Order: sequence, then C-alpha cells, then structure tokens
Amino acid sequence: MAMFDWKQQDAAVLQRGGVIGPDERLPWPQTAVMGVQHVIAMFGATVLAPILMGFDPNVAILMSGIGTLIFFVVTGGKVPSYLGSSFAFIGVVIAATAYVGPGPNANIGVALGGIIACGGAYLLIGAVVQAVGTGWIERCMPPVVTGAVVAVIGLNLAGIPIKNMAAGNFDAWMQAVTFVCVGLVAVLGRGMLQRLLILAGLVLATLVYAVLTNGLGWGKPVDLSGLANAAWFGLPRFTAPVFKADAMLLMLPVAIILVAENLGHIKAVTAMTGKNLDRYMGRAFIGDGLATMVSGSVGGTGVTTYAENIGVMAATKIYSTAIFFTAGLIAVLLGFSPKFGAVIQAIPLPVMGGVSIVVFGLIAVAGAKIWVDNRVDFSDNKNLIVAAVTLILGTGDFTLKFGGFALGGIGTATFGAVLLYALLNRR
Repeated sequence: MAMFDWKQQDAAVLQRGGVIGPDERLPWPQTAVMGVQHVIAMFGATVLAPILMGFDPNVAILMSGIGTLIFFVVTGGKVPSYLGSSFAFIGVVIAATAYVGPGPNANIGVALGGIIACGGAYLLIGAVVQAVGTGWIERCMPPVVTGAVVAVIGLNLAGIPIKNMAAGNFDAWMQAVTFVCVGLVAVLGRGMLQRLLILAGLVLATLVYAVLTNGLGWGKPVDLSGLANAAWFGLPRFTAPVFKADAMLLMLPVAIILVAENLGHIKAVTAMTGKNLDRYMGRAFIGDGLATMVSGSVGGTGVTTYAENIGVMAATKIYSTAIFFTAGLIAVLLGFSPKFGAVIQAIPLPVMGGVSIVVFGLIAVAGAKIWVDNRVDFSDNKNLIVAAVTLILGTGDFTLKFGGFALGGIGTATFGAVLLYALLNRR
C-alpha cells in the first residue's frame, strides 16, 4: 500500500539536525523509540480525561491507539497526528450523567451514546469539507487567525501543569528541575538523544525525583506498588452505549470544537513542515469522527488530535507518519497490559507537569511561528486586534453558555477569531 512507502533517512540526517518529513522515516528501531516518546507525551492527558469522567483509563488508552490507526488509514498515512482523549467532552459528559466521582460512572452508557452521535456529526462535517474543498477555510482563517488559534491551544492548557500538577513547593521545584532537564538535553544532546529530548528529560528528572524523595525523604516517594501488582495482560472494562435523545443533543455541538482543534493541528503541522496538508482536511475530520464513534461504542472517550504531540514534533523536527503508526500500535498493546500502563502511571505527577510546561509552551510558539513565516503585519490594526483578543479569550478560558452547552476557551477563541476577522475585514 502506498501509505506505507516511507523514504528511509539514516542517522546522518539526525546528526545534521535535519527535518524528517511526513513521507519519510528513520530506521525502524529509532522510529519505535520515537513512537514511545509520543505515547508518553499523550499519556497524562489521555488518562486524566477518563478519570475525570468516570471512564476506564485502560479502555481510553486502547482506543487512543485504535483511533490513531483509524486516522492513519483514512488520511492515507499523510497527516502526522495522534488521537487522544478529548477534554471537550468532560463538561457535557458530567452534565449528561450527573457524575460526581470518584470511581466508575454509573451512567457511562448514556454518555457513550452522546459521544457516538457527536462523532457522527463530526464525520458528516468532514464529508462536506471533502466534497466542497477547503477554499472557504482559507478565506475564514488566514495566517493571523490560524497562528492565534494554534498559540491558544498551548496557552489554554498552561493552567493544567501550573495549578493541578504541583501540590506544594517541593512539587513546583521538581517541575522546574524537569523542564531544565529537558532543556539541557535539547541543547547539549546530539543525534537521536537530542530528538528524544522529552523522553530523555523525563527519565532524568524521574531519577532526580527518586533520589530526593525515596532517598532523602523530601517529598512523596515514587510508588511502584501498582507496577508490582498489575497483571502483564488483561482485558479492559468494555461498556455498551445507551442512546438517549437529550444526551445526544447535548453533546452534538462538541463536534464544532473538535473541528477547531483538528483544523489548528493541521495548520500547525503545515507551518512546521512547509507542506500544505489542507487537501487532507476533510479526510482528517472523517478519520477523527469515525475514531470517536468506534471509541464510544466500547466505553472509550471521544478522541481528538493531540496538542501534546504537536509540541513533540516542533521540538524534534520529526514529522514522519510512521512514528504515529508505531505509537498507535504501542498504545493498543498498553491498553491490553495493565503492567505497562502502571509503568507510565508511576511517573511522578510533578515530573509530568514539568514536561507538560515544555510541550504546551512549544505549541504556543508554533502559533507564533505561523505569524513569522507568513509575515503577518501587526501594524495593521485589524491583525493586531484579532490576535490580541484571540489570545486573551483562549488563555483566560472565556466561556459562553448556550443552554446546557458550554463553549470553552479554545472554542470561543477559535470562532471569535474567525468572526472578528470577518467583521473587521469588511471595507
């Protein structure tokens, strides 16, 4: 199949700091290691989202892998992307199921029916885009808008590691140690080590954390009991959907947010690679919608293209879709292995927080890069106002409610940017 015909690049390209394009790949052992890095990058958020909704995290991991493979096939292996649990569903799932946590969600079936309906709507939007093209998207979202939207994806997530992943002063210091470790690997590392800056920095910071906590007793020690008690292989807890009209209607509008996230992802990757991926936009929407429907049919969360993995690509300059194919396979294995899942879950939360700070920051910078590459003129007040308002709406998580549906920061920033540009562009 043509989608598997990647042009292989050798280690010399890495040593020169060269870019690995979507249609290229490293030797398979290095590709597999890069796939592991992408799995780790998405793991924290993909596990956190189902926990907040009362879903089974192992099912979420499994379906993130299957969803990524579905996306890969539908897009013909042309769009580098990982699909993980979407946070856009959290509010509507809690509202539809009256979930108060913690533990399993007793009404998860109702939520799954709504997730499938949302995925179906998303798929239909993709079919329309595939049929009529993306010209209207270009008119609605010029570089000043897409740059702001991509930047907002990173900035909107900034509060997660800062506020929710550091319980005290020691944890905050460990976050700082972590992003310093990542920075040192990025600057001082060479070849493949430099490309694995997220993974290498995480391992180094975890070792430092273990010395300071398990060794010196300065904080919460690394707990490996879950790893010892977890089975090597086991089936996740699958659940069947229940279709109720009110829950389905409540979740349908989330499809618009997923479109905005996927659109921003493709624009960011286009800017980073220099290869226009707009012709795959409709197929990307279809793939994401289909993956969401499949995930919801067995008890998984709705899925979306993951900003964390954009950050990894921005840092490594490796955009090979082969990496995401291997990452999807790895996630499927993790979904059937509580033992491997326990390894990732044993990573200290402050260390994951420090890595998240780096990754989310890289996403924000990718948005700024769109402005620079397209020479956006900020002496034009139209561009200045659109960018300024969009950044604050997204960073401040400006929320608008429509009945039982809430459009959060990324959604309001995205649609606000499009509408504001259309208004100010009228002469």
